[in-house]
Amino acid sequence: MSDLIDALLIGVKSGLGFQAIFFALLAIGINVHFGYTGLLNFGQIAFAMLGGFGIAISVSQWGLPFWVGVLVGIAAAVVLALLLGLPTLRLRADYLAIVTIATAEGLRLLFRSVSATPVTNGTRGLSAFNQSFIALAPWDTQTRYRILGTSWSGGELWVAVVGWVLVALSCLLVWALMRSPWGRVLKAIREDEDAVRALGKNVYNYKMQALVLGAVFGALGGMVYAVGTGSAIPDQYQNANTFLAYAALILGGAARVLGPVVGSIILLFILQFADTFLRALISNGVIPDALLSSTDVAQIRFVLVGIGLMLLLVFRPQGIFGDRREVMLDAR
Repeated sequence: MSDLIDALLIGVKSGLGFQAIFFALLAIGINVHFGYTGLLNFGQIAFAMLGGFGIAISVSQWGLPFWVGVLVGIAAAVVLALLLGLPTLRLRADYLAIVTIATAEGLRLLFRSVSATPVTNGTRGLSAFNQSFIALAPWDTQTRYRILGTSWSGGELWVAVVGWVLVALSCLLVWALMRSPWGRVLKAIREDEDAVRALGKNVYNYKMQALVLGAVFGALGGMVYAVGTGSAIPDQYQNANTFLAYAALILGGAARVLGPVVGSIILLFILQFADTFLRALISNGVIPDALLSSTDVAQIRFVLVGIGLMLLLVFRPQGIFGDRREVMLDAR
């Protein structure tokens, strides 16, 4: 029983920590792309990597203030979105999907390459760039605090508080935009862009604006992740994170303001709870080593999540809060 309670508490902390914020911001950006506009972006992690490394390189390598690094990361994400959108948004949706996933992997390999080592420090990445941000905490960052039965360091708590405020502001912005004439045009493009074009709207410009906005949310997520870990390593930003963000969006419900947030919290809770509880069962002999070893737990938890998502897509494809009509987009 104590193992179950411990696993639940660890899962709660994971669902409220900076990793959940990271996936929530990535999923909010994907929601703007996929949920509201119908754009298939499979390289959201590329924008997150530029956000995280924008801060890390600016502070560690160039000696710039932390907040200047934030602007550098956002600017880099905007430039990448423009470069990706210019040649692809006039074409079918699958071209954008191919280009974005290839760009994300290409950037990761570039940042970890020998030629980029003087700037990114290669596979070892950069660290010690978040002290000025942590120092802004209004409480002692060396003290540990008990919240909902979980233990947090002062630094972890500060990153979580700022991160969730950022998520709340992002949701508020999306809520306001999607109820404006601009947002209604985006949703019309998702349903039938030919009809929108026939009404005299510049579909290409609206798609580009949506791509840039979602990229900024992705960059903010990458910044939270970099600040939370205190490091920026290229291999932290793998394409698998994009698909986990999609999983969070599907779980919560596409084209719903709070869908990505709730989906991210639940996804991180399930992943951490499954990991901790399965390891406890193995260590106590409830699950024999011959059947499942502790080294296999990291993979098994993703299998369990995958099975759960398959069942969700079969019985409730719109997710927890979604509408079935929102996932029937016109992917042209």
